[in-house]
Amino acid sequence: MVYHINYKDPKLLNSALGNIKNHINGVGEDNITLVVVLHGDGVELLKLAMEDTNLQSKVLELRAQKVKFLICNNTLKSRTIKLEDLFEATEADVVPSGVVELARLQQQGYAYIKP
Repeated sequence: MVYHINYKDPKLLNSALGNIKNHINGVGEDNITLVVVLHGDGVELLKLAMEDTNLQSKVLELRAQKVKFLICNNTLKSRTIKLEDLFEATEADVVPSGVVELARLQQQGYAYIKP
């Protein structure tokens, strides 16, 4: 599954993370490969998590369940965002283009969800 997040409203972000958690709980973490692609305003999820301990715990919990958070490099460049500005982000989390990554994953058979 690939979840597409490109908005920054904290209420929507929390709802999306809840949807992802419910998805994993519904099928079991060993029965799903789940990726979250963040681009545009969606990168704000990890910026907000720098200060928001509730978001931090949700992100950490999902990562512990093998969820990957992929970050669009085009967004980082265009908005001059550094990895240090994002909660628990590493170079390994960065993809060249969020929309290209969404298409690539779908071509590989990932089902697409936009919460």
